[in-house]
Amino acid sequence: MAQKSISVRIDSELLDQLHVVADYEGRSANSQILVLIRKCVEAYEKEHGPILNSNRDASKN
Repeated sequence: MAQKSISVRIDSELLDQLHVVADYEGRSANSQILVLIRKCVEAYEKEHGPILNSNRDASKN
């Protein structure tokens, strides 16, 4: 799977807090964000069913 990057605007206090949590978990801030995104997607799919590429493409119309 190809990796893509995104930019996120985040205030400095929240970023500092993210670094504390990531350090505690033994992860980089980037890895911590990926864990949180995966948990979010998992929770969504548990409630709504699997997200398919066709679902994403259809929502763009």
